[in-house]
Amino acid sequence: MDLRISNLTKDFDGFKAVNNFSYSLDCGVYGLLGVNGAGKTTLMRMLTTLMKPTSGHITWDGEDVFAMDGKYRMLLGYLPQDFGYYPDFSVYDYLMYIAALKGIRPAVARQRVKELLKQVGLVKARNKKMKTLSGGMKRRAGIAQAMLNDPKILILDEPTAGLDPSERIRFRNLISELSEDRIVLLSTHIVSDIEYIANDILLMKDGQLVISGTSEDIIDSMPESVWISRVSKSSIDVCLKRFKVSNVKTVPGGAELRIISRKQPTENAIQVDATLEDVFLYYFGERAGEDDDSV
Repeated sequence: MDLRISNLTKDFDGFKAVNNFSYSLDCGVYGLLGVNGAGKTTLMRMLTTLMKPTSGHITWDGEDVFAMDGKYRMLLGYLPQDFGYYPDFSVYDYLMYIAALKGIRPAVARQRVKELLKQVGLVKARNKKMKTLSGGMKRRAGIAQAMLNDPKILILDEPTAGLDPSERIRFRNLISELSEDRIVLLSTHIVSDIEYIANDILLMKDGQLVISGTSEDIIDSMPESVWISRVSKSSIDVCLKRFKVSNVKTVPGGAELRIISRKQPTENAIQVDATLEDVFLYYFGERAGEDDDSV
């Protein structure tokens, strides 16, 4: 089981949405982390053969995926950020319809749908119309359709977008459960979505792979330190302009700042352990989710 991305580039009229991206994936969960517009969706569209690269190759066990055509797509399960459905279909009918499109025999499909409804926690909602489902339930129905053909490669584009914290936790647990014996690639700009479930994390910026590794490896790679500093109200704006600040907590008389800096930023600053969110700020220099452009 080897999905290999080699020097992959996608050029849109001179703009490189994905730029010379290379990586190899085998069994496990991979988190693709980057701000909106980093090129995550474009990369995933190429991995699902929905879009052809300008240059570079994607291979499965040494064979070009575009040459494999339908044989490769039989290995795929894909949940796009915005997936289509017929609003008046029940959850059960929707899944049976998608199973038919995937060429799954009706008897096999009925058994598979029954298993997946239980796995994603939608047994009681099987007869509800898709248009009546909450955001979290729709995403669970979406992942069920992606799993209908028991794929070897499961690709999930921003699967927790718009979900409340409890649904995000439930979704992360479901993804961990589904990761056995397959490749799961999950894209997000929300650090907590992948911090505890991804075997490896890939940080993507401006279409390029910035760094990859385990959460611990990526945290250890950051050359700067993290400090907690208490400052007065009058000093907050100055510190925000001078330093990379990953968090501001209001306290009596001022604020407690979490600052990323090579040197001690203020006299009273205390060094603390870095987190993946600190690393995200260090590499990207901005809060995740400030923009809403998908590329």
